[in-house]
Amino acid sequence: MTQQHMQHDDEELEMRDDVGRPRTGAKRSVMSSIRLIPSYIKLLFGLMRDGRVSRLDRLFVVGALAYVISPLDFIPDFIPFFGEVDDIFLVILALQRLLDHAGTRVLMSHWDGDPDELSSSRLARVAGAAGFFLPARLRRRLQRMVRRSERTRRSWF
Repeated sequence: MTQQHMQHDDEELEMRDDVGRPRTGAKRSVMSSIRLIPSYIKLLFGLMRDGRVSRLDRLFVVGALAYVISPLDFIPDFIPFFGEVDDIFLVILALQRLLDHAGTRVLMSHWDGDPDELSSSRLARVAGAAGFFLPARLRRRLQRMVRRSERTRRSWF
């Protein structure tokens, strides 16, 4: 088992209470981020037009926006809570990537919310919480999409 898988298993255990049920903190983290989806969409639209963001990263933003806006998702949006979890998971992965590549200053220039909402630790916590509610296969598929785009970016530059 890889270190990354062991870390994810540890995070999953931390999100469960003594009887194995999801802790309310994980659901609360995801719910607070679901409420921010309109702000995240506004942020992504701003980043899509920002010349400081690389062309490849802007394409990634377009893909994330298309997925969130599209009615065709892995988990349909009409299913309460779970329908938004895959959207928020992908948006958070996109924001983590943009934070790494474009930097905090670029993201903050398009963000009108609380700066702590875009901190790397907060994004990691929300991604972990959202991933907890996704089927493992779907979570891995979305993570592979992000890693694949990262490998493509490295091979182009």
